Amino acid sequence: MRPALVFCLSFLGIFAAFGPADPADNFYLGTWKISAAVVAPWADPKQKPDESEKASLLGKTIELSAKRISGPKPFPCAGPHYKVSNFTADMLFQGALGEMQSSKKSIDPNKIAASLGFARPGGIKTVETGCEIDFHFVDEATAEIGLDDYVYTLKKQ
Repeated sequence: MRPALVFCLSFLGIFAAFGPADPADNFYLGTWKISAAVVAPWADPKQKPDESEKASLLGKTIELSAKRISGPKPFPCAGPHYKVSNFTADMLFQGALGEMQSSKKSIDPNKIAASLGFARPGGIKTVETGCEIDFHFVDEATAEIGLDDYVYTLKKQ
């Protein structure tokens, strides 16, 4: 074979192996609407959470794009660094469920995660953004985030 042809075939093989990412890998990109909020399990039951923040976020949208996250405060981020991971229940919401168990051994993070809609507490797909907020996925069209004393549900638009 000619060297140029070998080079081209080698290049095509490398491109096929490492070429454009499968769009399914970026399932989290797009517009997400904050559709619901519940008081977080870690919230102090003696203190009522601030409802004004919840009211200001419900119904708003968040746009996750390759180069930025836009939406109401505290979501905007100019340079996200997305990483998809599988979290266990104790790691959800920046470790809040694990901290609950640390302070009281009878607390089961898996049961709390299940009460929030996570069917597989051992493998919860999570998108770490490199910004302040991580997105935990109930399914590919439903995510949950922890913010202050609420768990917000987001639906893909």
